[in-house]
Amino acid sequence: MAKKTARMAAGLRFGIVVARFNQRITGMLLRACTDTLAHCGVAANDVQVVRVPGAFEIPLVARTMARANRFDAVICLGAVIRGDTPHFDYICSEVSRGIGQASLETEVPIIFGVLTTETVAQAEERADQKQFNRGGAAAQSAIEMVRVMRTISGKVRKFESGEPASQSGRAAGRTKR
Repeated sequence: MAKKTARMAAGLRFGIVVARFNQRITGMLLRACTDTLAHCGVAANDVQVVRVPGAFEIPLVARTMARANRFDAVICLGAVIRGDTPHFDYICSEVSRGIGQASLETEVPIIFGVLTTETVAQAEERADQKQFNRGGAAAQSAIEMVRVMRTISGKVRKFESGEPASQSGRAAGRTKR
């Protein structure tokens, strides 16, 4: 079983957009994300990390990466922590809307791995690999969404066996309808 997990995403390519704002937190998310991708068989050269100033800038870069046709999925990582002004509400709303819109427009899985917390302690807890591990969860969601999209589009890949992707689904015993 461990070998299956270690190879299940071999050959897939991922873009990661990570905000520099709250860098200690986003760095923890990024580490957990890349560790999970590596554990699932993704080669380091199949991952491109792009850093942006803050969470607000994530959707534009995520959409641009998705449109580049170089990635099977894009993972968005950031941390927005509530302060004393309504800034938190505006940023969270626009980031979530923008990421969702970008995914719908491009039909590429774009994963929302942006923490939206009330306190720094909550953000630290969710970014800690030994606790909630939201960076790793974002990587796992990205892998799963690539599998889902390939299955429904007819581009079936035998992830568990490590065989190369099928372009039509026929190699996996499926016929086009």
